[in-house]
Order: sequence, then structure tokens, then C-alpha cells
Amino acid sequence: MFRPVCKIVPLLLLLFFSLSANLVAAGTSKAGPPRVGQLAPDFTLKDVKGRSYTLSELRGKVVLVNFWATWCPPCRAEMPSMEKLSAMLSNDDFVLLAINAEEDALDIVQEYLQESPHSFPVLLDGETAVQQQYGVYAFPETFIIRRDGIIADHVIGAIDWTGPKVLNLIKFLING
Repeated sequence: MFRPVCKIVPLLLLLFFSLSANLVAAGTSKAGPPRVGQLAPDFTLKDVKGRSYTLSELRGKVVLVNFWATWCPPCRAEMPSMEKLSAMLSNDDFVLLAINAEEDALDIVQEYLQESPHSFPVLLDGETAVQQQYGVYAFPETFIIRRDGIIADHVIGAIDWTGPKVLNLIKFLING
């Protein structure tokens, strides 16, 4: 009876340490989505005209990164206020990037932009890599990024981007 226990205990210990190591590795291999106060993950995406935009190249400016989809009614509803915000702050150090997170959506997005043109860049994340990098799970979802690349605010859902609270925050970040 002593021999089987001697063989089982080392196997159980080996199994325990193996599972523990895998759990620790799984917990530390991915930092998770970025949070307010953390550096915004860098990305490079192309707009509907093929021009590349890299977030880190916009350092020194306040950047609003909005994830949206053409099939999303709240996304469409907030676009006019985003257009107004972009126009209001066009002479300031402010950039608005609207990231469409639909697979193979170039034609759909171009059709949408013909109906509702925008002055700000509309980027394509057809493989949803940036959406996943930012942990976006709802549309619209927006990150406001300070001049130094740190996330200042994170908004889930549609809002009026010309409302006093958000407008004051963005102006403070621009002037501050």
C-alpha cells in the first residue's frame, strides 16, 4: 500500500505545479484592456482613402478615438455631435479618429460617408485587432487621450459630444 501512494504523490505534485504555472502565465501574459490613467495602446490604421494614421504620431495633441459600426443606431446618432466637436476644435491641438470595427467594411463605410460626410478621419479596423486591443465590447465606445498619450476618459455609449461636461474636459486637456 505504501508504494502506490509514493507514485501518486509525486504525480499529483507535478500536476499541481504544472497547472499553477499555466494559471500564472495566463494571468500575466495579457495585461487586459487599457484603463483611464494608462498609456493608450499604439496602432496604425488606414482611412477610407488609404491614408495611414498612427496614434503615437499624434502625441502632443488631444485625441478622441471612437469605435463605431454602420449598423449601430447609437453610433449614427452621435456622429453629428462629433462632427460639430471636430469643427469647433479644428484650430486647436485636437484630433478625432472614428474607427469602424466591421469586417471588410470599406464599401459599406464609403456608402455611409456619401450619405453623411464627415470632416474627421474614418479609419478601418477590418480585422478588429485594434478593437480587441482596446477591449471594446460595445458600440459606440470612446477613449479621450491626453497630449502625453495617457487615457483621460473612457465613454461607453452615445453622448452629445458638444455637451458642456465633455467639451470642458476636452478644452481643459487642450489648454492644460
